[in-house]
Amino acid sequence: MGNHNYFLNEAIEEAKKGLSEGGIPIGSVIVHNGKIIGRGHNRRVQNGSVILHAEMDALENAGRLPASVYRECTIYTTLSPCPMCSGAIRLYGIPKVVIGENKTFLGDEKLLNESGIETILMNNSNCIYLMEKFIIENPTLWNEDIGE
Repeated sequence: MGNHNYFLNEAIEEAKKGLSEGGIPIGSVIVHNGKIIGRGHNRRVQNGSVILHAEMDALENAGRLPASVYRECTIYTTLSPCPMCSGAIRLYGIPKVVIGENKTFLGDEKLLNESGIETILMNNSNCIYLMEKFIIENPTLWNEDIGE
């Protein structure tokens, strides 16, 4: 769990960066052989993007890598991955997802598990606090982001 906490904290730093930019506080990092190879945060607001969720941003920032690398990675995300991000995780064969929390939003964890992808739920209080505070303060933006 020690490494999981370290890398999840790196994802939380990404979430805070997104919030400081006026965006939604969700962060993600991709780890290969104990090193972060991609980091990102939700940048839908900042970039006027329809797809730049934290996981998608981290994948984009990892760059074009052989599929064999992704099959050896763990992706950390502060919030349960939505269907789009879960699909990308499946597409690239990332075998493990460490989830900060799923209390404020339950993504497509069922699909990940059914696909043989290991999910580890951390129930991290910092992740929960960031999202609960954001949702209370920005309900319209939050509902837009999750497609409601």
